[in-house]
Amino acid sequence: MPPAIEIDALTFRYGDGAPVFSGLSLSIAEGSRTLLLGANGVGKSTLLRVAAGRHMLAPHTARVFGRSAFHDTALANEVAFIGGAFPFSADIAVREILERRRGVDSRRRASILDMLDVDPAWRMNRVSDGQRRRVQLLLDLERELRLILLDEVTAELDVLARAELLRFLRAESQERGVTVVYASHVLEGLQQFGTDLLFLSPGRLRCAAPLSEVPALAALSRDSQPGSVSPLHQLCELWMTEDRRQAREQGHRDASGLPEPAARSGP
Repeated sequence: MPPAIEIDALTFRYGDGAPVFSGLSLSIAEGSRTLLLGANGVGKSTLLRVAAGRHMLAPHTARVFGRSAFHDTALANEVAFIGGAFPFSADIAVREILERRRGVDSRRRASILDMLDVDPAWRMNRVSDGQRRRVQLLLDLERELRLILLDEVTAELDVLARAELLRFLRAESQERGVTVVYASHVLEGLQQFGTDLLFLSPGRLRCAAPLSEVPALAALSRDSQPGSVSPLHQLCELWMTEDRRQAREQGHRDASGLPEPAARSGP
């Protein structure tokens, strides 16, 4: 069985800007719930968009279920990329949108409506940002998917909506083998939700491993005190602090003309 996502030596840049990735390779197992973490600007959204087939690449560079993420258009029926702006503000009720969508299992739709607490009478030109995000989630999650790519979708959700979404995604993964890749800076509860960790540092993949096999996370979990932030939160803060310090040191070296030290890799 091929991985759900396989990235092979991906080099990517926007226009003539600096490379976002240079030779990035990774794989994500089918049925996993992978946390995609890292500081702003390291390429999390870009990586999700590559996996969703939003960027034209050589067929071997980004593969989903063994097929080209960009070239195999049938993947659109199996993959959802949920994130970014959802500027749907027409004067139309959610009920009217749903009536125009054919081939959706009515029981599944009812379950998602209940899970997200979406009122079919909402009019899209009157909803809040959080309600708009819930409608966006509804329109993708009412389909039976194999891969769900989430890009910071919970920032607008209240505590209950976020908890219900995580419970739903866990059930989809455990019961139907759905693969979930979740990029977020809201880390509460994610250590218990996720199975794997992908941590992007500037210019490199710092960590790609099951959560249970990340030594630094295990050490922080052992030393965690009641009432403190989660070990996952502590780990992200630690690694992001190191990344920032290294970037500043690199900037000073570039400005002074000093040679670079030997590269270091790994967590």
